[in-house]
Amino acid sequence: MNRILKIGLMCLSMLLAGSVCSCGYAQNKSKAKTTKTVKKSQDANYGKVRHITKAEFVKNVYDLDKGGAWKYLGSKPCILDFYAQWCGPCRAISPFLDNLAKKYKDDIVIYKIDVDKERDLARWAGASSIPLLVFIPMNGEPQANRGALPEAELDNAIQKVLLKK
Repeated sequence: MNRILKIGLMCLSMLLAGSVCSCGYAQNKSKAKTTKTVKKSQDANYGKVRHITKAEFVKNVYDLDKGGAWKYLGSKPCILDFYAQWCGPCRAISPFLDNLAKKYKDDIVIYKIDVDKERDLARWAGASSIPLLVFIPMNGEPQANRGALPEAELDNAIQKVLLKK
């Protein structure tokens, strides 16, 4: 009986060891799938408003840690929408920004920054009242607008400030 128990435990441990290996392999495989999914999801953001964190902001907009003179890091002009989920005017302009992101998908990027989650960014931008829209052209200084704007005025600001038309 003891011998059967030992053999059973040995088989079980070998089986578990095999599972660990295949599990590790599956994890590596799923990492590859995750990478592909991330690339697809980045493509899926094309023409959409993008919600960003401080880490993404530092990489794509401005490196707060380095500070110094303003230098926009993006490859297209952008709009930063500082908002909160509980803010009525923020929710009111959200569909306008979605429409404009589709309309200008080849020309600009629109980022949303949740002031409740990204307090450092809100403080940096002086987002004491929201919505706060910051228009960042490729060259020159950012321009800010506090409060909700109608879609036509947002479109006009994109044309004049970001695309210089």
